[in-house]
Amino acid sequence: MWYVIFVNGLVLQFFAALMALDALVFHGTSASFGLAAIVTGTIGGLVSLATASSPDDLRRPHIFLLTTSVWTSAALAGAAPLALWSLSLTDAVFEAMSGITTTGATVMSGLDEAPRGIIFWRALLQGVGGVGFIVTGMALLPILRVGGMQLFRTESSDKGGKELRNAAGFATATLQIYAGLIALCAVAYVAGGMNVFDAVTHAMTTLSTGGYSGYDASFGHFQSPFLQWTCTLFMFLGALPFAWYIRIGYRGAYRSEQVEAMAWTLALSIIGLAAWLSLARGIAPFEALRLVAFNVVSVVTTTGYATTDYTLWGPFATAAFFVLTAVGGCTGSTSGGAKAMRWLLAARAVVTRVKLVQSPSRVLTIKYEGRRVEEDVLNGVSSFFLFYFATFAVLSLALSLLGLDMLTAASGALTALANVGPGVGSVIGPAGNFESLTDPEKLVLVFGMLLGRLEMLTALVLLTPMFWREAIR
Repeated sequence: MWYVIFVNGLVLQFFAALMALDALVFHGTSASFGLAAIVTGTIGGLVSLATASSPDDLRRPHIFLLTTSVWTSAALAGAAPLALWSLSLTDAVFEAMSGITTTGATVMSGLDEAPRGIIFWRALLQGVGGVGFIVTGMALLPILRVGGMQLFRTESSDKGGKELRNAAGFATATLQIYAGLIALCAVAYVAGGMNVFDAVTHAMTTLSTGGYSGYDASFGHFQSPFLQWTCTLFMFLGALPFAWYIRIGYRGAYRSEQVEAMAWTLALSIIGLAAWLSLARGIAPFEALRLVAFNVVSVVTTTGYATTDYTLWGPFATAAFFVLTAVGGCTGSTSGGAKAMRWLLAARAVVTRVKLVQSPSRVLTIKYEGRRVEEDVLNGVSSFFLFYFATFAVLSLALSLLGLDMLTAASGALTALANVGPGVGSVIGPAGNFESLTDPEKLVLVFGMLLGRLEMLTALVLLTPMFWREAIR
């Protein structure tokens, strides 16, 4: 238990260092970030010093607590300079939680005139949150056997391979690939006409699939087709498993069933919606393809950028985007959502069940990446979807009871849980934001964002008395 507190102290010190960097670079907000750095760093330092000599008693319950508490500490630390700047405490926590979980929902308007220090901080939160979730998803969630995540450890590892022999090596390789993709994306943005500041901040929020922009019009501020296609490509790259990149580098192994499943989902969705948009709305085919490709990839990868208000395309498009919100990218990427691997396993389980109903005496095996999927993995996937939709229903009901209409409540719950950002409807759709919501409604969504980023079960288990009895034993 003491080790958990010690690590949280280190997290606070890390964010204090980032605040100090922001204060030194951007003088317009240096007072807010400087004071936040001093307070956060002092608290973090005292906490770490007080627990540094405590024995390392990290057990399984403590890993659950560590995972949830670190993300909570990061969000609270990220909120400090925003609250000292001009946001209310609730808005600051909402903005920081949305940033660190790479959700991208925002309560801020007037971003075009906002200080650069604030715009950079929002982008930096998403940049840190993106790589943080890759490590969490690869290192901790498989150990906790959350929602079938143990299968991803099997998929990503190779007993004879060099790439995953130690956690430090994997973390280093992941950071190198992540930073390299951000740099490549920033260079492409500059080549497309962005200034350096916009290119760097948008590159961080693109590869983290976070979607924070420095403009109220989101990525629609940039009317360049080149920039929009470039962003579409890098959003897709951010939603691919980083262990897959590592595997390609070491062994040249390109095959990945979940990558193929996500690619086919995107391709069919884009082609279908683009054809419908062109025929039903009279938009030129290539323009329709660009608009649909950008916004579909943004929603499926849970980035949350928008170039247009796709809810104005009609009920069919609105319904399609609502469904796509739940899909998500690949496991082991920066994306949120239910993840392609789980949808693939769920589909195969349903097909297998149908075949068994027709021929009960048959012996059928569900395979993934050429390996037999164990029953506990399938149970984990089933439990995940059960909790996913149950949590979605509870969050939707809570938001409805707080006064939101059903469409806004359901869309807000799903976009928070899937870590997408914008929802559908006139209030929180791609042309709006979450500023008009009440504080209780925002706090419900903050909780939903945290649950979604931590695959729900990791955080929900902390609400049970049995967990605390075992944790403090």
